[in-house]
Amino acid sequence: MDGHTPKTSDAERLLELQRAAHRREGPPNARVRIDRLDRLDDMVRKRSEAFADAISTDFGNRSRFETALLETMVLLSAIRYARKNVRWWMEPAYQEVDITFWPGSAWIRREPMGVVGIVSPWNYPLQLALSPLVDVIAGGNRAIIKPSEQTPNFSDLLDRAISETFAEEEIGIVTGGPEVAASFTRLPFDHLVFTGSTAIGRKVAQAAADGLVPTTLELGGKSPAVICPSGSMTKAVKAIAYGKFVNAGQTCIAPDYVMVPRERLVEFAEQVLAEARRAYPEVGADYSSMISDRAFDRMTTAIAEAEQGGAKVLRHPTPSDRSKRILPPVVVLDAPENCMLMREEIFGPVLPVVGYDTLEDALDWINTHPHPLALYIFAEDRKEQTRVLDRTQSGGVTVNGTLLHIAQEGLPFGGVGASGMGFYHGRAGFDRFTHARAVFKTGFFNAANWLAPPYGKRAKRLLRFLMR
Repeated sequence: MDGHTPKTSDAERLLELQRAAHRREGPPNARVRIDRLDRLDDMVRKRSEAFADAISTDFGNRSRFETALLETMVLLSAIRYARKNVRWWMEPAYQEVDITFWPGSAWIRREPMGVVGIVSPWNYPLQLALSPLVDVIAGGNRAIIKPSEQTPNFSDLLDRAISETFAEEEIGIVTGGPEVAASFTRLPFDHLVFTGSTAIGRKVAQAAADGLVPTTLELGGKSPAVICPSGSMTKAVKAIAYGKFVNAGQTCIAPDYVMVPRERLVEFAEQVLAEARRAYPEVGADYSSMISDRAFDRMTTAIAEAEQGGAKVLRHPTPSDRSKRILPPVVVLDAPENCMLMREEIFGPVLPVVGYDTLEDALDWINTHPHPLALYIFAEDRKEQTRVLDRTQSGGVTVNGTLLHIAQEGLPFGGVGASGMGFYHGRAGFDRFTHARAVFKTGFFNAANWLAPPYGKRAKRLLRFLMR
C-alpha cells in the first residue's frame, strides 16, 4: 500500500481486468469457489480483533462483543453454509418436458453473472461488505467492493486484507468519498448490490438503470414491532430493548417504533427503559457511539421536536455527551404523527411507543406507511400471528423476537417496495447472483420437424392432436 486514495479509474481498471478473466476462464468449478470461501474465512478469522478495533475507532466507541456477535459470527456462519452447499447448488436442475416434445430433455444451468459491484454502508461495515461477497463467490462471480467513507480506518484495513488474500482478478476494492461512490454505481457491472438509505437507493437505481445493470437494493424504512393482545410483555420488553439499543440503534432492521395496546402503553415504556438501564447501566464499553456529530445532532433535534409537540420522553439516567457522540437510550410516548421520529427512519437509540385501541387499528397504521425491511410480531395466539402476517407486508419477520431472521442462512433477506428489491443469503443469494440459463435438448425423435412448412395433411392432423 502506498497510501494513495484510489480513484474511479481504479474501479474501471478492476472491472475490465475481472471481466477479461471471467471471459478467459469461464465459470469456476466448485473447488475454486470453495477455495475462495476458505480464504475469505481465514482472512476474517485472522483479522477479527483488528477489524473490531478499527470499527470502534471509526465510531468513537463500538462494543467489540457486538462486532464479534453481530458481524463476525454472522459472516462466518454464512461462509460455512455456502461452503457446505455450493456443490449441490451448482448441479443442473432437470425440468419436466411436455409430452409434445418427448423424448427431449430440459434443464436449468445456474451460471455466474460476471463481475458484481458491492456498495456497503458504515453501520455494520464488515458484515454488510462481506456477506453479499459470500453469495457472489458461491455464484462463481468476481467482485469489486466500495466500502463507506464514514469508516475510514476499517475501509483501509479491509483494503489491505482483500489485497493480501485475493488476486485483483478475483476480488478488488475501491475506497473514496461520495463522488467515487456515485461514479462507481454508474459502471457497467453485471450486477450491483447497494445497502443504505432509501433516498440514496433511489439514486443508485437510477444510475444503474442507464446501463440496464440489475440491482439488489437493501434499504430500510420504519420497521414496526406489534405487541398483540396475547403478546408476552416480558418477551417483548427484552427483545425490543435489545434490538433497538444494540449498536445505539444504528441497525437497518432495528425496531423503529412499537405498537402497544393503549392500556399497556405506559407499562411497556417504563419496562423497556428499565431493561435498557439494566443492559447498559453506565453506558460504557458495551454501548456504541453515534457515527457522527451530524447523526447525534439529528437525534437530539428529533427528540426535542417530539417533546415540544407534547410527547412524554423517558430518558436513561446517564446524560448524553456530544463530545463522545454518546446518546443513551430514550423512549418516547405518543410522539406527534407529523414529527421527525414518526416520519423518517430513526437510526438511533430512540424508541417511539404508540398506543392502539384494536389490533385492526394498529395494522391500519402500519399499512399507511411504506413497506418496511422488517416486522416484529409479539403474540402467543397463533391466529393473531397469522392475522398480522396476512394484513401486512415487509421484507422479513421475526415472531416473539427481534433481528433473528437475518441470521438464518436458510431464509432469504431483502426488502419489498421502498425497503428494497432482491433477496440474498444462502440459496437465495446463490440464485440472485447467477443467471438461470434454460437449456432444451431434442431427443432422437423431434415432432417439431413434422410441423414445419409446407403444412400438409400430416402437420394439420398433428396440430389438431396437440390442441386437444
